[in-house]
Amino acid sequence: MTFDIEKSIEILSQTPETLTTMLSELSDEWLYNNEGTNTWSPYDIIGHLVHGEKTDWIVRAKIILSSAENKTFEPFDRFAQENDSKGKSIQELLAEFSELRSKNLKALETLHITENDFIKKGMHPELGEVNLKQLLATWTVHDLGHIGQISRVMAKQYTDELGPWKAYLGILKK
Repeated sequence: MTFDIEKSIEILSQTPETLTTMLSELSDEWLYNNEGTNTWSPYDIIGHLVHGEKTDWIVRAKIILSSAENKTFEPFDRFAQENDSKGKSIQELLAEFSELRSKNLKALETLHITENDFIKKGMHPELGEVNLKQLLATWTVHDLGHIGQISRVMAKQYTDELGPWKAYLGILKK
């Protein structure tokens, strides 16, 4: 599939509701268990998504589209949620994510991005030169990846309970 901003917005606009439906009213075991040492729980992943809405996608898009000479992005703290989410319930994080995403999609709309803008570049601190189309496509796939990750983490909670059916469930193999 070729990148299309409207197709990306289809995914980006539905992610908050998808995650809210998926995670609301679940017991702590579903929300806070992970896959083992140095892995994330669904709660951690939502905190990570909240942090990204604050510091990543739109911030970086604006840098790319700016007239500034230096278009280097600030490094993204992939673990900021460890502190930022403390004391917040999953419902608070989901509401914050939904609100921030809505705000960011409105901000995206106000940028009036044209086809020519997609090739404009910024500088990622680790990856080097990237363009706006790549950033927006990555935002979309990032959402889908974390939805899949949440499903996998939750599925693995029953790994030892499946008996022989475990062999048929590919979600457990990663």
